[in-house]
Formats: sequence, structure tokens, C-alpha cells
Amino acid sequence: MANLTDTLKAVLRSIVQFSAHASGVTLRTYQEAAAQAIVDSVVNQRGLSFVVIFPRQSGKNELQAQIEAYLLTIFSPTPAEIVKVSPTWKPQSLNAMRRLERVLKRNLIARARWTKESGYIYRVGEARIFFFSGSPTANIVGATASTLLEVDEAQDVTQEKYDKEIAPMAASTNATRVFWGTAWTSQTLLAREKRAALIAEKTDGVQRVFQINAEQVSEEVPAYRDFVKSQVDSLGRNHPFIRTQFYSEEIDEQAGMFTADRLALMQGDHPPQSAPRPGGIYLFTLDVGGETFVETHAVETQNFASLRASHDSTALTIFEIDLVSFAGVIHQPRFNIVNRKQWTGARQISIFKQTAALVELWKPHKIITDATGVGEGIAGMLAQAYGSQVIPFKFTQQSKSQLGWDFLAAIETGRFKDYACHPSRLRIIGEGQITIDGQVTTQDQVETQNLASLPSSAARLQAEFTRQARFCQMEILPGPGKILRWSVPAGTRDPATGELVHDDLLLSAALCCVLDADQFGRAESTVIPPPDPITQALQEKSY
Repeated sequence: MANLTDTLKAVLRSIVQFSAHASGVTLRTYQEAAAQAIVDSVVNQRGLSFVVIFPRQSGKNELQAQIEAYLLTIFSPTPAEIVKVSPTWKPQSLNAMRRLERVLKRNLIARARWTKESGYIYRVGEARIFFFSGSPTANIVGATASTLLEVDEAQDVTQEKYDKEIAPMAASTNATRVFWGTAWTSQTLLAREKRAALIAEKTDGVQRVFQINAEQVSEEVPAYRDFVKSQVDSLGRNHPFIRTQFYSEEIDEQAGMFTADRLALMQGDHPPQSAPRPGGIYLFTLDVGGETFVETHAVETQNFASLRASHDSTALTIFEIDLVSFAGVIHQPRFNIVNRKQWTGARQISIFKQTAALVELWKPHKIITDATGVGEGIAGMLAQAYGSQVIPFKFTQQSKSQLGWDFLAAIETGRFKDYACHPSRLRIIGEGQITIDGQVTTQDQVETQNLASLPSSAARLQAEFTRQARFCQMEILPGPGKILRWSVPAGTRDPATGELVHDDLLLSAALCCVLDADQFGRAESTVIPPPDPITQALQEKSY
């Protein structure tokens, strides 16, 4: 009995021993440091404020549950109260409750002592933990955190909600506070508390910020390196999700969406095309602008400058799709812009007829079209003419946000490339012949009626696309939705020319990412021989 008592005392004396011997979980080195500092502050009533920033899937939630189970156990003789706030009730608070319950059920010391009350309270002896939602509409005023106050995913809880309703929970007892999360923008609650904690560290030398990145996790968990590599391969190292969720790097809440580095990544080395090449797979993406009736005298004088300045255009981007396969399976398509069209103030029936003529020429695999507001008209005509070949896209806050994130991923991984349009790359060298990058071809391979205008029109539209990208701004809205708001702000003028800048060509180009979910491949027929009798018998046998 004495040996058992001594063992229990040893286990209860340390969060590390408690997790290892009572829960069967060995904490990693970076988990141990944060756990010990938090427990020390709680046990010794230091009332410190900690910030714990871990990458995704690195054990943050498991660490939370182990600390909670440990504190509930050692404080079980007293009416200790822990409060845990998550950005949402469903699924985040519910997930946190399930994780704690799983730990309590498996813990050799706590599993026979815990109970659940009122659907959101867990109790071990007299000690309790309360789970609350930190959403802006949740009413959580009045709770008290006498022992510990936790804010999970603190980057998604608004500062106003915390200051007004959550912080007072620990005020009367000076309870220890822990802000858990992953990096996001510099304007979040997590970022604010991190700055405050770093200032406090300089004052007394006590570590309050525990921040690690994917490389540090990989040192202890080699499989994690492969997991992160797959994410980087999919989105790109400089994608905001990779930078924040795995490398713990803050990003600006408001900034230009297409930096110089990103614009450079978008530039390809292939020339524009005015007709499809044999065997090419093509994609049309159409962003629909407003319709304007142009007066006769405006047409006669060709005075379109004021018209373009005040109206968004309808823009068509033509891509050639490069199918990249890994182990014989199509992974993700690469999108190479080969041509563009733009109509300003044109009637929709006219745009439809011209688009239909281009469809007959290019025979695109898919046509992705804006079906929002005025776009519904053209989308309907295209769907009636081409059926399942047409993919309508409705712009909403959520869908445009996802499109923006996907567009950045395609750019960062080198799957989006614009043509290289330089006068020196495409020259007419004689009647019926041109040269592209020094290689002679014939008029039969290009659209002869537009041959002379191809370099100038392609260059003009590319320059306009680049200008729209340079003036595009992004804003990440606060909250758990990771909503990306991106556009060229209304009324933006190019200081060099004074012209209004729109984003029709930019949105048209981004629509290519809708096709990421599409399935590609060429079917081949083959004869599959029947299995031999022994193989067939083994397949049918049940073990």
C-alpha cells in the first residue's frame, strides 16, 4: 500500500508523469515546456498570461486535454473552476469536450471519478471545467474562472468579445490565462496577447510565449515532415495558409494580394496563341460585366475612353491545360493562358454569339462562366447551347473567398502561367509565314484575319491584366471563417494615367481554379483476363 501511495504521489506531482503513467501519453519536448509553465502558474497562483502557438496537427489539442485532466484531478478536493472558451460552440467547443472526455475515460486515476453536468460542465470531485462559445452572439457573462481561463483558437475570437465578456471571468481571482492558437494576422487577439507577453518576459525573464513551427515538430515527429511537405506541394510555401498554419508566421490583415514575387511566378515563357494546336486541351473562363448601349456618334468618333473608364468589361480568358501526372494519376492541372478577349459595354447577345464562334474554333473542354446577377443571362444561353460543358459560378462572399485562396495556391505552386508577350517573340516574316521564338510556322496555324493585331492586342490585354493584379487588395476578415475579401477597390485610379482600374480580366483568370475539382484523363479500353481458378478461390475465401 505504501508503494502504491508513493507512486500516486509521484504521478500527481508532475504533469509529465501524470500524462505518461496515468494517461499513457508521452508529451513531446515542446509540449512539456508549455505544460509545466502553465501548471506551475496555476498551482502557485502566479496569475501569469501565456500564449501557445503550435502548427496544425502538432498536438496542441491533446496537450490542452492532458493539462485539463491533470488540473481537475489535483484540484478535485476543492471547488476549483476552469473556463475554456472556443470561437464556436459547434464544432469547436463540442470537439474540445469530446477530447477531454476521451482523456478522462482512459486516465487510470480520473476515469472512475469524473462526471458530466448540464451538457457543458465536466467535474472531477469538486473541481469543474466549463466550456463556452466565444462567438460574438454567445451570452457568456457571469462565469468565473477561479483557477484557469483558456481561450482556444484565440486568433478567431474577437478582441471586443474577449475584453468585454471573457477577461472579467479571471479578474476577481487573478487566474492564470492561456491563449492557444495558430498564427494568423497581426491584428488578432492572439497576436495582441503575444506582444504583451513578450514585453512581460523582458521584465521578469519568465517565459510566457511558446511558439514553434513545422521544422521543430518534424525534429521529434519525422512523419510530420512528410505531412507538411504534401501541404506545401499542394499550396506553395508562401501561401498564407502554409505560412500561418505550419510555420507560425503572421501575415498582414490588409495588403496587396499580388506582390512582385507573386507576379513573377505568374509569368510563363510560352507565346500567345490565336488558334488551338492539335491535341491541346482548352478551357474558357468568362467574367461578365455590365451592358451599355453606345450612341451612334460615339461609335463614329471611336470615343471609347470614357466608356471603358466607367464600366467593367466582360472578359474571356482562354487556357491551355497541361495535365501533370504522378504515378499515372492526374494530380492537378496547370493552367497556361494562351489568349484573351474583352468586351466593354457590349450587349449580351453579341457577346454570346462571339463566344460561341470561339467555342467552335477552340472546342474547350469546359466553359466556366460567371452566373451572378447580369451574368445569369449569358450563363443560361451557354448552358442551353453546350449543356454539361458549362460550369456556372456564382460569386458570393464565401465562394469568392475560396476562389481567392485557390488562385493563390495555383500561383504559388507554379500551376498558373501567363503567356510571354513580347514583340520580339512573334514576327511576320513574309506572306503566309510568321516566326514564334525563332520557329517558322504558317498562317494555317493561326487566325489569319487577326494575325497582324495579335502581338499588340495580346500585349495590351496582358498589360491590363498585370495592372489589375498590381492594384488588387486583399483583406482577411476576423473570425473563424478565414474569409478572404479581394478586389480592386471601387474608384481605384492608376496614378500614372488617371484611369480607373477594374478587375474583370483578373476575375476571369482566377475562375480557372474552379476546374481543380474536375476529373481529367483519357479512357483506354482493354481486355481483363479472368483470374485462374486458384486466384479466384483465394479472392472468394473469407478470413
